[in-house]
Amino acid sequence: MTQQIRRAVPGEAGLVHALLRGLAEYEKLLDEFHLTRAQIDEALFADTPHIFCELAYVDGEPAGLALWYRTFPSFSGKYGMWLEDLFVTPEHRGAGLGFALLTHLAGIVERDGMHRMEWNVLPWNDPSIRFYESLGARRNENWLSYALEGDALAKLAARAQQ
Repeated sequence: MTQQIRRAVPGEAGLVHALLRGLAEYEKLLDEFHLTRAQIDEALFADTPHIFCELAYVDGEPAGLALWYRTFPSFSGKYGMWLEDLFVTPEHRGAGLGFALLTHLAGIVERDGMHRMEWNVLPWNDPSIRFYESLGARRNENWLSYALEGDALAKLAARAQQ
């Protein structure tokens, strides 16, 4: 089995879309999946992209991805990496591809002088939690994650108009 990981290039929006749809299905969030290929093209392949995608292949076939972007942890004064999505197709799970993707990302963090790599995991995803903790990742018990969206976001934004 030959593994390869490389940055996504223009023309691969359809592949990235298919893999992210597979992730949404795995996470039981297909009803929230509204991403289009055009949005992927715009986000990944703009003149100054703000998000990046590493694609994983096994024997030349697409097998997974890591979608990430830079953060700026203000106290450290160095960039960080936010891993938005890590996905390995069902038929390639358990063969070390998730480890290979995280290793590749850690190399980018180190090469670019970033401070840290962070991500979220769904609380029911025990296999992933065990995997991350086996690598030495620690759960951040000090912070709670919040999101403002939909009507609540619109209501707050409307207050800025006043």
